[in-house]
Amino acid sequence: MASAKAMGQVEQDHFVLKSGHTMPAVGLGTWRAGSDTAHSVQTAITEAGYRHVDTAAQYGIEKDVGQGLKAAMEAGINRKYLFVTSKLWCTNLVPERVPPTLKNTLKDLQLDYLDLYLIHWPFRLKDGAHMPPEAGEVLEFDMEGVWREMENLVKDGLVKNIGVCNYTVTKLNRLMQSANIPPAMEMHPGWKNDKIFEACKKLGIHVTAYSPLGSSEKNLAHDPVVEKIANKLNKSPGQVLIKWAIQRGTSVIPKSSKDERIKENIQVFGWEIPEEDFKALCSIKDDKRVLTGEELFVNKTHGPYKSASELWDHDN
Repeated sequence: MASAKAMGQVEQDHFVLKSGHTMPAVGLGTWRAGSDTAHSVQTAITEAGYRHVDTAAQYGIEKDVGQGLKAAMEAGINRKYLFVTSKLWCTNLVPERVPPTLKNTLKDLQLDYLDLYLIHWPFRLKDGAHMPPEAGEVLEFDMEGVWREMENLVKDGLVKNIGVCNYTVTKLNRLMQSANIPPAMEMHPGWKNDKIFEACKKLGIHVTAYSPLGSSEKNLAHDPVVEKIANKLNKSPGQVLIKWAIQRGTSVIPKSSKDERIKENIQVFGWEIPEEDFKALCSIKDDKRVLTGEELFVNKTHGPYKSASELWDHDN
C-alpha cells in the first residue's frame, strides 16, 4: 500500500473534506477522559496547538469539554479556527430526536455550531437498554430518516459536516443510496478493516481513526514492530502510530490526560515514516478485539447480536 503522501492526499497538517471544509490531521480524543477533561482540552488548544477536539454525548463529559473550549477561546483562540466533533448516541437514533439532541450538545459545549456531527453506532437502542443489549432492546433503525434530519442540521447552519462511526460496507452502501450529503467516517486503526477503508476511498469519504494507540485489549504502542521503528526514527511509539495513520490517509484523534503526552502526540509533522517502515506497520496483524463492539453490543446468550460477525454484517 502506497503512503497517503505519495498519493497526494495530505495537505500539510490537515485534510479537505468533501464539503470543502478542512479537518486538522490531529485532534484530541476525549473518550474515557477523566475529571481533568476541561484542563486537557484547554492545554491541547492553547499550549500544544491542537485545533480539533473530538467528543460525544455518551462520554458524559460534554460540559467539561465545553468549559475547556470556552477557556481556550477566552485565551484568544478564534472559534473559526477550531474543529469540534460530537456524536449522536444510539437511543436517539429517531428522526424527531435528532434536532433536540444536537441542541443539547451545543448547549453543553457552549457552541453555536459543530464542525462535525456523527452517528455514534448504527444501532438504535431502547431507552434504558442493557449494555450489551438483550433481546428486544435493539429497535428498528430508520437510517434514512435519521440521515435526513442530520442533513437538515447542515441546512440550518447548526452543523457543518455530518458522518458516521463504525459502519460496515453494507450499511454504508445503504446510506449512500439516499444520502444527499455524503458522510465522513470514523473508525479504529487497530482493526484496519481495509474493506471499509477502501470503500470510503472509492466514494471520496474521509476517515478519522480513533484510539490510534490501541485499546485496553491491545496496546499497539507495545508492538515490537512499532517499537523497532520508533527507535530507528528517534520518535515515541505513539508518534509513529499517529504518523502512520496520517500517512495512510486518515486524520487521527489520540487521547491523553497527561500534558506532556498531549504535546508529544501532535509533534508528527516535518518528518515521514520511510516507505519500508510504513509497509511494515501496515502488515501488523489486526486484532479485531479492539473493534468488535463485543463489550457494547454482543450478547452471546440473549442476542440480538450473538457474535461479532453478526454485529459487523459478516464484513470481518
